[in-house]
Parts: sequence; structure tokens; C-alpha cells
Amino acid sequence: MTMNFFRGVMGGQPAGPQPTGAETIHKLCDRVASSTLLEDRRDAVRALKSLSKKYRLEVGTQAMDHLIHILQTDRSDSEILGYALDTLYNIICNDEEEEQDENAQKHEEDLGVLFTDKFLGDSESVTLLLTLLEEFDFHVRWPGVKLLTALLKNQCNQVQGVILVSPMGVSRLMDLLADSREVIRNDGLLLLQQLTKGNAAIQKIVAFENAFERLLDIITEEGSSDGGIVVEDCLLLLVNLLKNNSSNQNFFKEGSYIQRMKPWFEVGDDNSGWSAQKVTNLHLMLQLVRVMVSPVNSPGATSSCQKSMYQCGLLQQLCTILMATGVPADILTETINTVSEVIRGSQINQDYFASVNAPSNPPRPAIVVLLMSMVNERQPFVLRCAVLYCFQCFLYKNQKGQGEIVATLLPSTIDANSISAGQLLCGGLFSADSLSNWCAAVALAHALQDNLTQKEQLLRVQLATSLGKPPVSLLQQCTNILSQGSKVQTRVGLLMLLCTWISNCPIAVTHFLHNQENVPFLTGQISENLGEDERLVQGLCALLLGICIYYNDNSLENYTKEKLKQLIEKRIGKENFVEKLGFVTKHELYSRAAQKPQPIFPSPEQMLFDHEFTKLVKELEGVITKAVHKTSEEEKKEEEVKKTLEQHDSIVIQYKDLIRDQDTQIQELREQVSTLTLNSEQMQNQVTQQQSQIQQHKDQYNILKLKLGKDSQGLSSSQGEGAHVNGLHSEELGQLREEVEELRRQHTLQHTQLSDKDSLINTLRCGAAAAAQTAEGGAGGSDNTELLGEVESLRSRVQAQCAEISQLQTERLELIRRAEAVSSAPASSSESSADTVKVSELESRLAAQTTETERLKEECRGLREGHAGLEQQLASAQSTVAIEQTEKTKLQQEVQESKKEQDDLLMLLADQDQKILNLKQRLRDLGETIDEDEDDLDARDQFGEDDDDDDEEEDEENND
Repeated sequence: MTMNFFRGVMGGQPAGPQPTGAETIHKLCDRVASSTLLEDRRDAVRALKSLSKKYRLEVGTQAMDHLIHILQTDRSDSEILGYALDTLYNIICNDEEEEQDENAQKHEEDLGVLFTDKFLGDSESVTLLLTLLEEFDFHVRWPGVKLLTALLKNQCNQVQGVILVSPMGVSRLMDLLADSREVIRNDGLLLLQQLTKGNAAIQKIVAFENAFERLLDIITEEGSSDGGIVVEDCLLLLVNLLKNNSSNQNFFKEGSYIQRMKPWFEVGDDNSGWSAQKVTNLHLMLQLVRVMVSPVNSPGATSSCQKSMYQCGLLQQLCTILMATGVPADILTETINTVSEVIRGSQINQDYFASVNAPSNPPRPAIVVLLMSMVNERQPFVLRCAVLYCFQCFLYKNQKGQGEIVATLLPSTIDANSISAGQLLCGGLFSADSLSNWCAAVALAHALQDNLTQKEQLLRVQLATSLGKPPVSLLQQCTNILSQGSKVQTRVGLLMLLCTWISNCPIAVTHFLHNQENVPFLTGQISENLGEDERLVQGLCALLLGICIYYNDNSLENYTKEKLKQLIEKRIGKENFVEKLGFVTKHELYSRAAQKPQPIFPSPEQMLFDHEFTKLVKELEGVITKAVHKTSEEEKKEEEVKKTLEQHDSIVIQYKDLIRDQDTQIQELREQVSTLTLNSEQMQNQVTQQQSQIQQHKDQYNILKLKLGKDSQGLSSSQGEGAHVNGLHSEELGQLREEVEELRRQHTLQHTQLSDKDSLINTLRCGAAAAAQTAEGGAGGSDNTELLGEVESLRSRVQAQCAEISQLQTERLELIRRAEAVSSAPASSSESSADTVKVSELESRLAAQTTETERLKEECRGLREGHAGLEQQLASAQSTVAIEQTEKTKLQQEVQESKKEQDDLLMLLADQDQKILNLKQRLRDLGETIDEDEDDLDARDQFGEDDDDDDEEEDEENND
């Protein structure tokens, strides 16, 4: 009966009426839910899979819960798991068939979102799916990857949230890249692409799971730019991981992965026949480079990546593609954009780019070749925009490059035999093509951006308009073309050039106003009621006239600030002037250009504003409006206040310089004190070493004393015996008496030296006490106390040595007494042969003792000399300490005097600062804008002075 049922479902001829699809699906769902045999459930799920595409709605509505239950309960059978996952994928995935109309496709998408929401009703379903992906069986893993990818496409944020909190969720998905089966690895790439969209946390986890290493390995294995769609998928995933993610960008750079990008751009001489896939791959590779050096990244990160790209040769490789032949136009355009951002703001990279030459005969700089394309109206529009962007990036924060470009326009550097960048820009500026006019004007404006020197240099440029007529300046020629009524795009470009040129350059303003026709032309343009297209030109004319007022130095009597404002009030009206000025920032294309530095326009007609120029307008609009509304009285008051502020500023600067000098002197004094302290520590170490040497000599002296006592006793006994035996030793006894007398004289000399040292110690002690009474501050008193303690310690040691010398004196007297006793003893007159032998033995012993005594006397003499040297060093050290104490007292007095002078200066500076604040407040009340940088500088100076005061107070507390 079961086989008959499935035969009917699978297309057999049933005996009765044929059931509908919904009825069949309902029966299959009952069989999945109620069958106890695994084979029956497996067959029912297989049947649901075959019906899931045709009856997507019915299967999704009735069978989804049963299929999820199968995934939970039948984990041991991979076949039924595969059928269940395939069925879920069919009902959740949207069928992307091109022949479907929009309504049918919309219905498919709605069903996919509906069933995705139903599947995600329980977050455990996604966790269960992640667990199933650990199964190695192909029939389970592959449909599981496809199902999870479909879920991410339909409800990306919700699925990302579940995977993010799932333990090891991202790690399980990263394991798909290591699968040896390419179909699973490739679908795993698609899954990770969907997973990493717009989620920085997941992007970081994927990156730290070694994704960069694996993806770059796959790209290399697949043939880099010559690879297939797998390379494209890897590059898309890399872009997802790096774009707008500073953490991953830093990790990519620190991991030296930028160096591995260089081989991607190695192209041969024969560049014909590029496949569509290769073009796509190389386009994504260039996009990946741009992600790393995008202007929206932090400046520090961008600069670091630019440096790495130059050092590893990546920039050089890109320039090779730039100058190669046969490269497709879209790849060449994207390469130009990539090189632009690699060199933007990097002096090293900009210098290298300036040195690149095209492989032509004769060789021409790459900049010249690119500019030739920019001013050539036959080149594609996107290519010309890319070249303009490259030129702008080359000049961005590159005053050296700006000077080189302007120098090609000056008369002294023009070479008639070669084409220069300046000649190309002038040619484009005055050509018949309005787009060339605009691009050349913007490029020349970037050569003057924030560079006063080049603005003044460009005033020297003279142009020969026609034969027989005198040359005119470049500035005058621009205004001549402007007054001839050319196309809007041309006039907008020239007005942007003129505004950039004369802004913040009073000399250029004077040159512009010197032509008597310029001001009437501007006022006439602004005052007319023209159409919508001309409003932008009127606004830029108002901006140019406002710059002439704001940066006017009143050197021309007919066009001073006041006269120009009176002219505006009479012919235009202040309110009308401000209204026309506001047309610029309200223009739609202005807002679009202000977003990104790269000039991206859908059509040439919409190419009107430059990104850097929008910054200039934003900066000048407010100040020009205020300048126009100011009256002559307000101008005078402002000038007076400015003069007063300048006077006060000069006074404040003088005091600040004086305080800085005093701070320097105080620092030098502190260094001197530190040096003296270090010297004192060194002297203390020397004293400690001398004390250890004294102790060693004392120990040696004690040993010698013991030896000398024993030898003297032996000598006395032997001499007594010899005297009793033989009376011929009176000469030796006389010698002993002489030695004892010598020792007595030495003792007297040492006693005299000891007395001298006692007097020296008393003198040092009195001097130290007097220094302690005159020293100021706790630190000086403590130093004197330490010195007195050291002197007392040395005195106690010397007294101990004196006691030892007295003891030696007593011992010497004892020796003398014994010697005299020996000399007065009676002599024996025995003449026996035995006594003669004994006398000979005693004589030899006496000779040995005499030798030993001489040696001991030499050692004692050496010890006495060493002791005298130590005493001399001690006296020198104590004298040095007394001198240092005197110098320290003088330094402390000088520090106190300096502190008093600084306190007086700080009080005077505080008064001056208060006056300045009052004057600045008056300026603000009068409506004048106060430069915030000056306020910040004053605040920093005040903060630095407070820090110095705090440091001095801490030093005084430490001294106390």
C-alpha cells in the first residue's frame, strides 16, 4: 500500500481521482510526522523535495516545522538530512530566472522573506544549522552552506546577530575555506561574502581567523588576475573585510599582506585579448588597493599604507600599467584613480610620480602625457576625470610640485622645443572645448591652493594673444574671456580659478582691481536678473567681488574697501548681494562635489564644482557677508581695537619671552643642583671606600701586632739565655735599643699628627655649624646635619685609632723595659763545649728574629704612610663638602630671588590677559570674529605658566 501511495505521488497512474498538490503535500507531512520507520520518513522527505519548487508556498507553509524536526531528530542519517536541507533551501531561496517579469519576481522575493522569518522564529534553528555544517558528508554540508547563504540574503542582520552570539559560529564557517572539495569552498566564499556585509564585528572575527592568509593563497592558486570567478569571489570578500574597517586595514598592513598584492599587477608586453573575467579581477584588485589608501580613512593609516606601497614596489608596478600599451580603457581609468590615491598627500610618492617618464621618443613625463589626454576632447569623459583627479592628488599638500608646475609657465623656464605641463594647461584654458576649459582651470587652481608664493609668481605669466599686439598677463586674459560671455561651464571654471588665485593674496587683488573694467563687469553681472542657469555665475561673481573687499589692502585709491562697499550698496544692494552669494552653496551640484575629493559626474554638463573650491566657499561666505555689512565707523573701531590688541600682544609676548628665559635659567640652576648632588653622592661613595680600606688596614695592623708581640717575647728569652751563656751579644742589644728609640720617635710624630687632625676636625665642625645657621630651607639644614654627622663619625674613628696607637705605645714601653732588664742581667763565664753549641744555636735564632723584625718595621712604615694618605684624602673631602655647602646656599638664595621676580611678572601678565579678554569681548560685542587659534595659544601659554608654578611649589614642598 505504501509503494502504491508513492507511485501515485511520483507520477504513476492512480486508480481513483488524482489528489491536488496541497492534499499530496499534507499526506506527505503526516507521513513524515507519524512514520516510525526511517525509510518511510526518508521517502516522504524526498517526495517533498521534488515538489518544493513547483508547490513552494504549500511545502513551505505545511512542511517547514516537520523538516526542522527532522534536522533535530534524525542526525544519524545523512541522506534524510540532505533531503531536508535541500527542501528548505528550495522554499527559502528566491529563483533568479531572468525571464520572470517584475511582479513574479517580487512575489518570489516576498515568499523568500516570509519563509526566512518563519525559519528564524526560533533562533535555535540557525544554531542547529551551524552544528550540521560540521558534518563532513558532502550531502549534508553543501546544502547546509547554500541554505545559510539564502537566509543571509533574505534577512542578513538577524542571521548575523545569531551567528555572532553563537559559540565558535564564525570559526565553523571559516573552516569551509579549508575544505578540499572546491564546490563547498567556493560556496563558502559566497556565504562569507553575505555574512560580512555591513557588520564590523563579524569582519574583525573573520580577519583574525586568518582569512587574509587563506584568501590570498586561494587567489595565488587560482592564477591571480588570470584566474576565474573564484578569484573574483575572494576579492569581493577582501573588499568587504577591509572597506571602512580601520582595524582590519591595520591588521592587513601589519601582516605584510600589501607586499603580496604586487604580483597581481605584473602585466606583460602583449596586453591584447584581455578576457572579461581578467578585466573584472584586475578592477577588483585596484579597488582593493584604493580601499587601503582611501581619503576617507584616517590620515595616519593612509600615510602608513602609502609608504608600504612605495617601499614594496606596488606604486612602481601601477605606474608601469599606467604607461603600458594595449590596456583596456576601463582598467586604465581605474589604474589612474588608484595611482592618484596612492600618491595623494605623500611627498615621497609624489616625488616618485613626478620622475616617471612615458616610453616615448623622446621620453616625456607621465604628468605631461596624462594632461594631454585631459585636454583632448576626443578622450572618454571618465578618463579625463581620472586624469584631473590624478593631477589634483599630485598637487595635494605638495608645494614642491606646485612650484614645478607654475615654473613651466614662467618666461625664464619655457622651452620652445618641448611641451610642458604649463603649456598644456594654458592651451586647455583657452580652447574651444568648455570641458577642457573647466578641467584646465581647476587643475591650475590646485597649483595655487594654499600657496601664496605661487599665486604671486603666476602674476608674472604673460601671454601672446596675436601678432602685433603686446602680451597680456594670464590674469587679464582670464577676465577677458570671462567678459566675452562664453559657456556657463567655462565661466564657472574661470571664476573658480580667479577666486582661488586672489584669495588671501592682497597683491593679486591689487592686480585684479588695477584693470578698470573688472569691477564694473562684476557689478553688472550681479545686478542683472538672469535665468536659472546664470544664477550660479552671479553667485561666483559676488564671491569674487567679496574677496576683493575682504583681502583689499587699500593700496588703490579708487577701489578701497569702503568705496567697493559703497559701490555694492548703490548698484546692487547689500541684501541682494548676500542673496546672490548664497546661490553658490544652495546649488545641488555644490553639495555633491563637497562629499568626495574625486570628481565623479554622470555627464560632462554637470561638471561644475571642484571639491577643494567648496571648502574655500564655506570658509569665505560668512566673513564676506560680515565685511560687506560693516560700516566705516565699525571698521575704524575694529582697526583701533586691532592696534590695541597688537600692542598688548607685543607686551604679552615680551613678558612671555622673559618668563621663558627665567624658566630656562631656573632649569639650568636645577641641573647644577643635580650635578652637585651627584658629586656629593660620589664623594660619599669615596668616603665609604676609604672606610673599608681603613678597616682592612686595621685588621692587618692587628695581625702584625700579634706577630710582633710573639716575636718580641721569643727574642727576649733567647737574648737572656745568650747573655747568660755568652756576653758578646751586647752589640745586638744596642741595636734593639736604637730600634726602640726609633719607634718612640715615630710614636711622638703620630701623636703630633693626631693633634693636628683634631684641630682640623674642630675647625670643620665650627664651619659646618655656621653654615647650618645661615642656610635657608629644610633641605639645606638636613644636608648640614648629615655633613656634621659624617664629621663626628670620622672623628670617632680617628679617636679609636688614637686609642690603638696608645695601646701600641704601652706595648713598646713594655718591650723597652724587657730589653733593659736583659742588658742588666749578669753574664755567665762557662767555657764548656756544650754551652758553645747552644750559644751558636741561639745566635742563628737571633739572626732570624732580627731579619723578621726588619721586615715588620718596613710593613709598619708602609701602613703609616697609607694611613697618612687616607687622612689627607679625608681632609680634602671635608674641604670640598664645605665649599659645596657654600655654593648651595648661594644657589638657594638665587632661586628665591628668581621666584619673587617671576611672581611679579605673573601678576603683571594676569593683568594684561584680563585687559585682552575685555578687549576681545568688546570685539565680539561689535560683531567681529576673533581667531580661535589665538585664544587657544593664550590658553596654552597660561596653562604652561600654571604648570611651571605648580612645579616650583612641588619643589619647595620637597625641600621642606
